[in-house]
This record gives sequence, structure tokens and C-alpha cells, in this order.
Amino acid sequence: MKRPFIRTPFLVLLLVIVAVGVGIWGCSRTDDAPLAPEDQSATGIVLSAENPKVQAVMAVQDRHTARLMADPDIIGTATTLTDDGRVAVMVLATTDAAASKLPRELDGVPVVVRMTDKIVAMRSTSVSHKARQTPPIQLGTSGGWRYDLANGYCCAGTLGALINVGGQLRILSNYHVLEADIVSGGNSRVATNGDPVIQPGLIDVSCSASSAQNVATLVVSRSLPNSNVDASSATIIAGMVAENGAILEVGTLSAQTIAASVGQAVKKSGRTTGLTRSTVDGLNGTVSVAYENECAGGQAFTKTFTGQIIVKNKASKFLGAGDSGSLMVQDVSTNPRAIGLLFAGSTSLAVANPIDEVLSFFHASMVGQ
Repeated sequence: MKRPFIRTPFLVLLLVIVAVGVGIWGCSRTDDAPLAPEDQSATGIVLSAENPKVQAVMAVQDRHTARLMADPDIIGTATTLTDDGRVAVMVLATTDAAASKLPRELDGVPVVVRMTDKIVAMRSTSVSHKARQTPPIQLGTSGGWRYDLANGYCCAGTLGALINVGGQLRILSNYHVLEADIVSGGNSRVATNGDPVIQPGLIDVSCSASSAQNVATLVVSRSLPNSNVDASSATIIAGMVAENGAILEVGTLSAQTIAASVGQAVKKSGRTTGLTRSTVDGLNGTVSVAYENECAGGQAFTKTFTGQIIVKNKASKFLGAGDSGSLMVQDVSTNPRAIGLLFAGSTSLAVANPIDEVLSFFHASMVGQ
């Protein structure tokens, strides 16, 4: 989610800007380096959505999701692994009472219950991801819409990566980071084509846009509420953004992408928690997320996403408030491939749009080698 800042002396009030149907948010350096439950390269087994066993369990998951989520305390489902390596249906529960009612199996498939708080859209390290950079800037940094100030708050998220849209280089981030202001309310304006996108975001310059720098211009795409991705883009201003798409503490990417698989080691570079690592915990996730009209504004709509990537986020150590828009990539040292666009989370789980679905929405490709 993006992170708001209240303009009151001596007080910083952190609010959840986008309330999601599952409790997911957070991001910081992990204390340990999570590993996949098995060495997939050694076994030759990749537990991605292309695996027939995974596909069979996803079908069972989809068949039961609507019934399970009719309970308001069940806020999502996915396909995961049991501790002993069996493909299973993950069910996200917010209360012990709801969890206690769940079956141990669905159509012969084991059920894994994950306790979580609400999932919310998300708007340290040796490298500052909040500081104003000398152009051309690297991504994985604080940024946002120049006018993202309303109702006594200002907001910021992460400028995640660089994409190519018909030969035009654009910064990739989330809809709720760059263009969620769709009502002329607390700031008397709405997000419009050509609006400046700044680095760092307003929250990191005490809500004063004059202390930030314009690095791109908004291309309004309105991915929400009608599409299945929380994504937005902005055309870079010449000389302001590294055109090789370098990301802080990650470096340059591969131009190729890769599908998520259960147990896959991943990392991301974001505004709040910098470079962090985790593992994919589930595929084909269905989650419900509530969105606001503007920074600290009223609720606008609730969106149920399907086919999402679920990532472990114990104690918010992978994804935190302000990390929305971060690109999730392979945890390899050189030219990692993109996996997903992070946008929501809780203190135990993070959620990402599959990157190929995001790129398809923009008819784009990753900038990389």
C-alpha cells in the first residue's frame, strides 16, 4: 500500500490506505534467508501453474472458493504445499472461530489454514530508498503522484520498474500509488494524463512537492476497478530515470519474465523496507481488497482479484506500508527475471499481480538485458 503522512507537529500517523479483504501488508529485511521447501532444480519438479498436480488442486480450490468466502472471516484462498510436500488448498482465515469450521480436506485434497489479519493495498538498508536521488534515478524508490495530498494527509508508494510500451519507456507502479484520486474532494483535483510523478514521494519530503523532483508524467489507464491488476505507468522525463531500468540493490533485470512457483525464492526493492527476501507460498490466490478515492479519503470500491501470487510476509518483513508498486523478482544475483507486481498484504502474507498479466494489460515488455 502507499503510506500516508499527517501534517500535525510532532505526530506521524500511519494509516492503512487500502483495506483488503485479507490482512496483508508489511515489508522489511528478513532476519533469515527463506529457502524453497525442496530443491526444484535437482528434482526437475517445478510447482508452477503449468504443473498438472497444481492445476488439479487449483480446480478444486476454484470450485470451493465462493462457498468458503461466503464467511466474512474467510478472506481468500490459494494453492500451496503442506509441510510434507503435498499440493493443497490454502484458506486465509481472520478468526479462530472461522478456522475451526474448515474441513481438513476438499474433494480429497488437504486444506492448509493460514491465519492472517486484513489484507491491505500497500502504498532499512545500507541504501536509502526514501532519499532524493541525483538523476538519472534508479527505481525501487519512494515516489508517487505530485498532488497526492488530501484531507490533511499526503501519501507515497514505490516506483517499481521500467517497462517499454510501444517504444516509450515508462515507470511501472500501482494504480493506487499513481492515479487513485478519482474524485475532486480533499485536494480539488483528480489524477489526469500528463500529471507529474515525483521522486521521492510526498511523505518523504514533509508533504512539500517543491522538495521532490519530477521524473515522469502520468499515463492514466484506470486499471481498477474493472481489470485484474492494480497497475499504472508514467512516461519518463528524458535524463531523469536510468534507461537501463536499474533497481536499487537489485541492478538491471532480464528482459524475460518467469512464472511463479510454490517455494520459489524471491526478492523485492521498495520504498519502506528496501531490499527484502521471501518465498512464494501460494498460487491462484483469490483476495478481496477495498480501495479509497484519494489519500486518506473515503472508500470507493472493493475489488476481488483472482489468480494472484501469495508470498510469505512474517511480521511484515517482506512487504510494508509504502512498498506498493515494488517489483518482485527471482532471488538471483545477476539479471533476475520479474515475477510479479506487489500491491497488497498483511502482517503474514503479501500479494502480487503476476507480471505477465500486468505487461499484457499495457501491451508492454520489461526493460532489461
